Amino acid sequence: MKIIILGAGQVGGTLAEHLASESNDITVVDTDAERLRNLGDRLDIRTVQGRASFPTVLRQAGADDADMLVAVTNSDETNMVACQVAHTLFHTPTKIARVREAAYLTRAGLFDNDAIPVDVLISPEQVVTHYIKRLIEIPGALQVIDFADGKAQLVAVKAYYGGPLVGQQLRQLREHMPNVETRVAAIFRRDRPILPQGDTVIEADDEVFFIAAKANIRAVMSEMRRLDETYKRIVIAGGGQIGERLAEAIESRYQVKIIEMSPARCRHLSDTLDSTVVLQGSASDRDLLMEENIADADIFLALTNDDEANIMSSLLAKRLGAKKVMTIINNPAYVDLIQGGDIDIAISPQLATIGTLLTHVRRGDIVSVHSLRRGAAEAIEAIAHGDSKSSKVIGKAIRDIGLPPGTTIGAIIRDEEVIIAHDDTVIATGDHVILFLVDKKHIRDVEKLFHVGLSFF
Repeated sequence: MKIIILGAGQVGGTLAEHLASESNDITVVDTDAERLRNLGDRLDIRTVQGRASFPTVLRQAGADDADMLVAVTNSDETNMVACQVAHTLFHTPTKIARVREAAYLTRAGLFDNDAIPVDVLISPEQVVTHYIKRLIEIPGALQVIDFADGKAQLVAVKAYYGGPLVGQQLRQLREHMPNVETRVAAIFRRDRPILPQGDTVIEADDEVFFIAAKANIRAVMSEMRRLDETYKRIVIAGGGQIGERLAEAIESRYQVKIIEMSPARCRHLSDTLDSTVVLQGSASDRDLLMEENIADADIFLALTNDDEANIMSSLLAKRLGAKKVMTIINNPAYVDLIQGGDIDIAISPQLATIGTLLTHVRRGDIVSVHSLRRGAAEAIEAIAHGDSKSSKVIGKAIRDIGLPPGTTIGAIIRDEEVIIAHDDTVIATGDHVILFLVDKKHIRDVEKLFHVGLSFF
């Protein structure tokens, strides 16, 4: 696939890295020559220096025959104009734009083909807000992913000493919970993936990914660790777009406080939010945190745009007694360094956004793609089409499907039913198939499994 990426920042660079490793023809456009040089030295891609919305620059990048344009510069307006130019002058089939400003996103019809022709809108703030909201709803989870509109969920948890299944073989999970269907999709032990078998023994500190119907998630988690109590009191550091959206989404169910430095922003938050308490000050102010009883907080969320400020305020909050801290980290290099110590969960907005972008790049009928473990693995929801003659998966038991190495099928969603995958489970047309890949170099092989042969037409 020939793809033009506009913007060589964190999101554009990370996306180029993902796609270049999958044999796509990638061109990256940016005004920053040094940034392009660094990308070009690391990856097998073309780079073009120039303004992303200029027709001459897009033509130089290969827009005449590009399959897809992904506009992820730091400017909403540049991204929108670039999509307009690609549509009008080059008839680019698929145009994806990152748009951050809520004032654009709430206008119905603005992004239709006869207005600003954007096929897919990506709002990082929306994606990250949803991601954090899921983590708040399932205390103790490291990552929570919805499939088939939330009917099934893939959850990552850290196994602790004392968990009923820790030190036991996976096959005993069924004996522990005879009435609950679940499947362990993968285990990461000391950062190395383990494909689970019936005789695999779960060890303390393993990161365990399991899939189950939404109603059964808490029961399965209780096998790996002592369940955390439901969160009640939440402190948010940073009243920017993510902080505001999150408070708006959760304030009806939780006691929420926001700490924000800007007096003007505090006034806006006070006018906009209903029950959230807005505090003007620094989240790194020890006296302020103590005055607001940070030791009683169930969770402290550092959501500013400053990585260092987020890390320092999180460490301070944890030291002063906050039960759990989550931190947004914009620099992916920091994420692995800090997660799992005093900071319980480090959230990378770039990696959360990448999954949404990859959904529209994958071949075959891919409903959703999710980046796991900071991009080390992927979870994919694909729809099976065709019949037993035209499809490589329909009418076959899972044991008879030639899955690529490092790939497992975790579950199938058939209409309203969540079917946990077993070796003898047979895939039918229309099934939503949830796959887990620990080796992304086989992504093309997975996509080919869900291509429909010409005989179907």
